[in-house]
Amino acid sequence: MKKQPHPSPTRSKFSVFRQLCNLIPTHLVSQLARDTGVDEIARSFKPWSHVVSLLFAQFTHALGLNDVCDALRLHSGPFSAIRGATPPSRNGLSTANRDRPAALPEQLFWKTLAHLQNVSPAFGAGRGGKRLMHRFKTAIHVVDATTIQLIASCLDWARHRRRKAAAKCHLRLDLHSFLPRFALVDTARDNDAKRAREVCAGIRAGEIVLFDKAYMDFAHLHDLNERGVFWVTRAKDNLQFKVVQKRIKKPEGKILRDDEIRLTGARSRADHPQRMRRVVALVEVDGVEREMVFLTHNFEWAASTVAELYRCRWQIEVFFKQIKQTLQLADFLGNSANAVRWQIWTALLVYVLLRYQAFLSRWGSSFVRLWTCVRAALWLKLDAVALLKSYGTAGGDFRLLGQPEAAYLPGFHPKAVG
Repeated sequence: MKKQPHPSPTRSKFSVFRQLCNLIPTHLVSQLARDTGVDEIARSFKPWSHVVSLLFAQFTHALGLNDVCDALRLHSGPFSAIRGATPPSRNGLSTANRDRPAALPEQLFWKTLAHLQNVSPAFGAGRGGKRLMHRFKTAIHVVDATTIQLIASCLDWARHRRRKAAAKCHLRLDLHSFLPRFALVDTARDNDAKRAREVCAGIRAGEIVLFDKAYMDFAHLHDLNERGVFWVTRAKDNLQFKVVQKRIKKPEGKILRDDEIRLTGARSRADHPQRMRRVVALVEVDGVEREMVFLTHNFEWAASTVAELYRCRWQIEVFFKQIKQTLQLADFLGNSANAVRWQIWTALLVYVLLRYQAFLSRWGSSFVRLWTCVRAALWLKLDAVALLKSYGTAGGDFRLLGQPEAAYLPGFHPKAVG
């Protein structure tokens, strides 16, 4: 059967960049500027111009302030058509990044995401992913953090080792929608377990949360038990416990042990007095099977389900790779903590805008190709949805969830599942 040619993208009155910016509600930035106090310190460089300038920096991978300012001055005409945005000066953009509260882009991200989901309820309500997740009608959350390397000599606020500085983004990802549900941008000094309560605060009873042992805090696990939240995590090597009941008498396939245990350490027993379940399973890592020990508070799931649920945790590595590979999180436009937060929250906003365009066009290829396609056509007056459909990868089911081989990062092997 002869393949039908894809139609050429239709012309539009607006540039692709303007269409993306128009996804943000008209008066939202002005309202947030008043609420966060940005309006009081903003003079000629308006908050809307500031937001759009940083969006442009993300789409174009701007390497510095001059890169952003020079490019926007060259495109001052189409830039001003985006609700009257004005190109910034180098000093004006630098000062805005440093002095304007980063609460504005943070709230802008969450309110824009809520707005898009309200306009299109199906956006973010998908059931994408592996067959295991189709069996769970409740939300499945993955909690993890990614470290964003910075320059130690310039960013003393973020110093966490002698010659290194870093910011850390703690994230709670909804596995069904592949969209963030909570994010916290902070320095890399604090242990992950100290942020566990904040990251998991919004999880409701009956939902499931997966996290690695870096986030394991027994008092927090007890709190999740009391709230009716199911959790799965990895056990630390020095876990002190005693077996109360053996659920299987001998190994069954990949499941070596399935026990109900109580903690025996004085402090851990005080923090978590209830029983928990300890599952030992063989998991293939780097082509070799090795034992992994999982903990959970659910006594009804099959032991294989506990291991498979934790295996789903690799998908947050895919998310981190997507944003680090495409968005500008390597070269920062300012050295202050506030400037770094502005850039990280703007990057997350760009991710949501692109995902929404992918949803509208039923984009079927990778997120990387989506981003490169939009970046190449940023100032072209083409219909964004028609443009994405014309690339020959749309029209099927929406598949932006990654595959295991796409999750490769330094220190994370494509075959690793633990």
